[in-house]
Amino acid sequence: MATTKTQRIGIWIIAIFMAVGTIGSFAIIVLANENSQKEQAHIKELQDKYQADQAAQAIALSDKYFATVSQYASRAAAFDAASVAELATEDLVVGDGADITADSTFSAYYIGWGPDGTVFDSSLDGEKLKAPFSVSPGGVIEGWTKGATGMKVGGVRELTIPSDLAYGESGSGDTIAPNTPLKFVVMIIPTPKSVDVPSEILDYYAKQGY
Repeated sequence: MATTKTQRIGIWIIAIFMAVGTIGSFAIIVLANENSQKEQAHIKELQDKYQADQAAQAIALSDKYFATVSQYASRAAAFDAASVAELATEDLVVGDGADITADSTFSAYYIGWGPDGTVFDSSLDGEKLKAPFSVSPGGVIEGWTKGATGMKVGGVRELTIPSDLAYGESGSGDTIAPNTPLKFVVMIIPTPKSVDVPSEILDYYAKQGY
């Protein structure tokens, strides 16, 4: 059946509106993608800056403390495991800062070795130091908590830790066998100012559901 002129005009109007709607939807999707890409690029810039700030802080601390910490690397030597029956400490440097208690949170550099003298972990990384280790109550082996108690910030202490205050019967991975006593040199430093994560990064990942 032939359509009237009025009907044809109506059909064209509907078609135009549908086309405009489709184009509008497509434009919105394109714009949303562009905005998302811009936001992701901005977040990436913030992340890069945050990581650069962390790295710069670690380098500054390394420059300040490397000479002090590295001189104790030679203390890593073999010792008689059977003779380590209880926790022993030796102050190498007495600090002049705040007292460390069992409930303290503090920052430290360290060198750790086993009975054969092999260093299994260390803050030393070639000619520089890694970022300082942040110690919190309950976050380290008991020998560290008890061994560091009584130190002052700025101090250096050697800890001789029996296996039951270290990793006990379970050991730790492939590096520390079960029932192994350990030794550490620990240097406690003033806690560096925290490099805060930019709020925009936190908001972005919260929005993503992380």
